[in-house]
Amino acid sequence: MSTYWVVRCPNCHQFTYTDKYGKWKLCPVCGEVISIAKVPVYLEVNDFSEAEDLIKEVERYLSHTGRLDLTREEVELVRRKYTEWLAGKPAAR
Repeated sequence: MSTYWVVRCPNCHQFTYTDKYGKWKLCPVCGEVISIAKVPVYLEVNDFSEAEDLIKEVERYLSHTGRLDLTREEVELVRRKYTEWLAGKPAAR
């Protein structure tokens, strides 16, 4: 199973995801070459569709609150909730 990191472009601030073993990610919005070693990882997820869903929710939340980014506490809360969700998710067959 692949693991993906949810990161944010340092140029346009768009959230995106990348394979955790990659070194670079091309931002799908502005074309910035993102150095994965230099950007904060918001969350590590097991599936790219989970990353896409999470990005949509975070962007919706930030838009709704009129803020530009999550606080450190909110990032920790998202990580904790994701871990709880994984623990309650039925095992894949």
